[in-house]
Amino acid sequence: MKILCVSDHVDPLVYSTNVRKHFSDVDLVLSAGDLPMDYLGFLASSFNTPVLFVFGNHNLSQLENFRRQSAHIRDSGDINFRLCNTFGSTHVHRRVVRTKGMLIAGLGGSLRYNAGKNQFSEREMYRQILAMVPRLLWNRLVHGRYLDILLTHASPYGVHDKPDRCHTGFRAFRWFIRRFQPCYLLHGHVHLYDLNARRVTVVDGTTVINVYSHFVLDTASPPQEPCNEQYR
Repeated sequence: MKILCVSDHVDPLVYSTNVRKHFSDVDLVLSAGDLPMDYLGFLASSFNTPVLFVFGNHNLSQLENFRRQSAHIRDSGDINFRLCNTFGSTHVHRRVVRTKGMLIAGLGGSLRYNAGKNQFSEREMYRQILAMVPRLLWNRLVHGRYLDILLTHASPYGVHDKPDRCHTGFRAFRWFIRRFQPCYLLHGHVHLYDLNARRVTVVDGTTVINVYSHFVLDTASPPQEPCNEQYR
């Protein structure tokens, strides 16, 4: 499966009439936050495939609308047969969904650093995770695994994060990785101004990828961790 992952930056290569030519055979689109909703709507209409997303800590004008809509959608069944939200995209924060045979969960927002929206303390993020545990256990019972992909905005603590409070990752995500062992954790939030910068780290068996701007994940040919990658 080929997954187009986007985050934080409206990439002219993606936001283009030639997007289907640049990114052929895309089966799914995932957004890790901080993008305008009309950008996600463009991707949904261009690829005619599910677009799943979480909000970050910017571009939050539609946040409350999606929170209200998500509260009325049950997390059962295949997402292809359930109502998708405005802009042709589905908000998956604190939800566990199944689409295209993939089990995907979402946790948006960043570590709290001021009084802004969609920021969480460590304790609050642990509570977000605990709300998903029943569905994760159901996945394990029915599908033989908890999860394939955890889609987040912030990174795990000590992995791709920065020392400033705003860009420090969540320790709760490290716990999630150890406990539920997703194949991938895809995040944004940490900008990569050098697009050749290192993006991939394997942590406790989970491949963590910074999908800033855009990243194509081919699950049939997973990206390899650089041999000298370090994390604290």
